[in-house]
Amino acid sequence: MATAIAREVHALDSNLAPYEVITMQEQLDRSTSAQMVAVTLVGILGALALVLAAIGLYGVMSYAVSQSTRELGLRMALGADAISLLRLVFSRGLALTAGGVALGAAVALGMTRLLGNLLYKVSPRDPLAFTSPSQR
Repeated sequence: MATAIAREVHALDSNLAPYEVITMQEQLDRSTSAQMVAVTLVGILGALALVLAAIGLYGVMSYAVSQSTRELGLRMALGADAISLLRLVFSRGLALTAGGVALGAAVALGMTRLLGNLLYKVSPRDPLAFTSPSQR
């Protein structure tokens, strides 16, 4: 196909020669490659942040449980069953997690001004765009 295009261009004007013949998809891929690298990097860093947050939550929960070992032992001695103790530990962990999510969402909403010029036809405070994971 490229030779036919080159022949037709040369037939129209002998001083012209096509430099490079590529498909529209290749041109689109070349023009958006920098953005794709940036999006991939943000995705990787987001996944790393999620792993670090999970490790941090595990550490905080482990510390909280180790600090309340006597309380949990006392509750068991007074007749609390394992389910109620587990519910107590999880409720404390859920309170910590909810506080962290609320604080993180507030900081993220505050930082949307920095990302506003990187978005195309979407508001940075759009709930669907703010909460959904990025997709190609």
